[in-house]
Amino acid sequence: MSTNSEQVLGPLGPVASHAYPLCTVQHTRLLETQAASSLVTHTLMQRAGLALAQLTLAHAPHARTFWVACGRGNNGGDGLEAAMHLQQWGKTTIVTLLDGPTDLPADAAQSLERARQAGVVVADAPPAQWDVCIDALLGIGLRQAPTGATLQHIRAIRAGSGLVVAADLPSGLQADTGHTPGECVHADVTLSFLTLKPGLLTAQGRDACGDLWLNTLDVAPPTAPDAWVNAPGATSARAHASHKGSFGDVAVLGGTAGMAGAALLAASAALHAGAGRVYLGLLDATQAGLALAFQPELMVKPLAQWDLGTMAIVAGCGGGAEIAAHLPQLIQHARQLVLDADALNALAAQPAWIGLVASRQPGSTVLTPHPLEAARLLDTTTAAVQADRLASAQVLANRFGCTVVLKGSGSVIAAPGQIPRINPTGNACLATAGTGDVLAGLVGSLMAQGHSGWKAACLGVYRHGQAADHWQQPHTLTAAALAKYI
Repeated sequence: MSTNSEQVLGPLGPVASHAYPLCTVQHTRLLETQAASSLVTHTLMQRAGLALAQLTLAHAPHARTFWVACGRGNNGGDGLEAAMHLQQWGKTTIVTLLDGPTDLPADAAQSLERARQAGVVVADAPPAQWDVCIDALLGIGLRQAPTGATLQHIRAIRAGSGLVVAADLPSGLQADTGHTPGECVHADVTLSFLTLKPGLLTAQGRDACGDLWLNTLDVAPPTAPDAWVNAPGATSARAHASHKGSFGDVAVLGGTAGMAGAALLAASAALHAGAGRVYLGLLDATQAGLALAFQPELMVKPLAQWDLGTMAIVAGCGGGAEIAAHLPQLIQHARQLVLDADALNALAAQPAWIGLVASRQPGSTVLTPHPLEAARLLDTTTAAVQADRLASAQVLANRFGCTVVLKGSGSVIAAPGQIPRINPTGNACLATAGTGDVLAGLVGSLMAQGHSGWKAACLGVYRHGQAADHWQQPHTLTAAALAKYI
């Protein structure tokens, strides 16, 4: 296996605990041009092809027939280089080349000649049977849905039952956004070259990529990336001479009629995440007994009895339309504030409050929208938000002057003046009611314990997803269990 290939994501989430830089297509191309200028021509393609062949063989050492589906650009050239090595290593290797072998870029043409000299067969159509397919059809420049022969090859790959290894990224996936404008290859393994691209880790990227690997091709990483893969962050031991007042107060406001569970989940999460005291203000006061039975450590008190200037407030979980009446007071007086769920919907309905949120103390506010809530805040559609999650989160963060967590596959954390992060933890176990309430309570708890909104969001989102990655119980992960497990 190539000494520079390292696994980034596996079936249980992140493999390493450090942050990785993420680069857009434009940035990646600039790095490639700069690196190539000091190397012998064709060096980077040769490195990429060898790394791709090595990783493919490591995943399928006993496979016999390898289909390498090559496009007309440099991504196809990487595939041709890999095909040459596999053929030299005794494998039956069949290449298909979109639109034939004419008018290839110089590097790709050189790789085609090397593959032919090694005995690689260049076929007009995909083989009827194959054990492994290397997807080298489309590179990082995809802008629209695949059509024609490219689409037919993507469908042939998806119809097969063998291992699929994607070169750089699965064909049909947009590198910057993780958006799939049409049909897309679903790889078992993806080897990204030079840099990791944002789209590999958010939106449809995680499902399309399978296990994610990186090979920098011996090129130095960027010093100023466009985003970072979120990392767990350092933790420090609590002082022995501590008391409940040492770790802050959280107050959760929500739980209107029939929705008390959402507020209870947020409060339970805040408590289990380490807050010293957690207060619960239920908009449906008749549910106070339920709250104490659910979590007797909680202190059920109405908003009027809270000292807002000393608390981290989590507002909106199960709040219904009633939460709107309390938001101006919370926005103006809470020391720290997490707005979630119905608080976000109320905020979207009152544009005049944007200035109130933006005028709060920097680092004291976090918004935690899912894509539909983000669309309401941006006065757009969910599809538009999902088509560019990084940009959507950053626009929200700049508009409201605070940290924003855009939830979903590859949650995005953005804030004014910060390089955004894409979170690598979490899985489909979180696709159940109440897990968003747990995240809001967790972030509020970390803020109460002394973290800024940005730091609390980064730590909380990672920890929230990590709990799902590590869940190995025989029963389903529920939000109540998650709140106790974080």
